[in-house]
Amino acid sequence: PATFRLTGFPGLEALHAWISVPFCALYFASILGNCTILLLVRRDRRLHEPMYLFLCMLSLNDLGVSLSTLPTVLPLFCLGLREVAFDACLAQMFFIHSFSFMESGILLAMSFDRFVAICHPLRYSSVLTSQRIARIGLAVVLKSTAMLFPFPFLIKRLPVCRSNVLSHAYCLHPDMMRLACADITINNVYGFFVVLATYGLDSAFILLSYALILRAVLNIASREQRRKALNTCVSHICAVLTFYVPIIAVSVLHRFGKGAPPVVHIMMSNVYLFVPPLLNPVIYSVKTKEIRKRICRMFA
Repeated sequence: PATFRLTGFPGLEALHAWISVPFCALYFASILGNCTILLLVRRDRRLHEPMYLFLCMLSLNDLGVSLSTLPTVLPLFCLGLREVAFDACLAQMFFIHSFSFMESGILLAMSFDRFVAICHPLRYSSVLTSQRIARIGLAVVLKSTAMLFPFPFLIKRLPVCRSNVLSHAYCLHPDMMRLACADITINNVYGFFVVLATYGLDSAFILLSYALILRAVLNIASREQRRKALNTCVSHICAVLTFYVPIIAVSVLHRFGKGAPPVVHIMMSNVYLFVPPLLNPVIYSVKTKEIRKRICRMFA
């Protein structure tokens, strides 16, 4: 089809103008929070350390997630514009999934940062040099982009002879794939492989990192030192939970919640895309002493 039709909240079309208010607030808070983190780290050279450089990567990625969904979500709820061009939908799908996979890779890189800081503190600065951090960031981007590159072509080859109505206010691969009236086995198999190779492997390595961190912490004799070591991981653990819990919830709902109302599926997808970019700056502002001090100083 030349265009797809987006869906906000079925049955609540009359309230879309009011629903746009919290969405505008979400975008404003997410963009402001992540830009604040970037500005703080850029302005203060004392924050040019591996932990904060990885945090900048996370904030940049969260900005990417927010800006990927914004062009269709706000026009839909604010202006009632439901039509989106086919190629524009493909582009949005590519960027939404790419930034989502990048976030998983960045969280893995941040777990490696915590592992080196706690398990090998004397080698921390020599292992995580600026060049190595840049290479890690580039590897995350290239891996995610390469994994997602076939998706638009896999969708474009499929004939759409059913409805052209998508079930969300943005374009996602599973949503577009279901409208096809041809065999989608390749899309399903490749999609499963990509999810396993990103979310699956990344989460497994994050768990391994924390198993090694926990073992190292338990070997520390001083109770106070153990508490300090674990406190440096709290922000990252919260960010990991904020990202992966909605993904697991969406997967469980997709597998076992076939009879759930459409609005439940829509809400869970919105949580998965909108909550991490909103909460990550809050988590690091509250739980990271250096960031918190500089934010207080900025607004004092």
